[in-house]
Amino acid sequence: MEITGTITQMLPEKTGNGKNGTWRKQEVILETEGQYKKKICFSFWGDKADTTILRQGATVKISFDLESREFNGKWYTEAKAWRVDPAGNTNSLINTQQPPAYQDYCPPQENTGNAGDDNLPF
Repeated sequence: MEITGTITQMLPEKTGNGKNGTWRKQEVILETEGQYKKKICFSFWGDKADTTILRQGATVKISFDLESREFNGKWYTEAKAWRVDPAGNTNSLINTQQPPAYQDYCPPQENTGNAGDDNLPF
């Protein structure tokens, strides 16, 4: 799934040790666009939290998965982000120059026969 919005808050990074070693988690609050804005907390685990795009005020597109788990009879849902890209005006991040016209890619044609000669060269 993907969603676009503005990061309104960066929560403090959490770290700890588990059975698989050291872990880190960066949570951000994203406010969606549109008439009825929603706030959603996204979790970035491990190396995915190491991006300069994650900063307050940035407009981003987040790709994520939803995961629910049960603990003591209650269900908890987490939005786990696995990719983040800048959204909106990204002219500084992409090449906006127009590609050359098609004729610039075509090699010059050689005339291999006489005028009016319809024989194919193969």
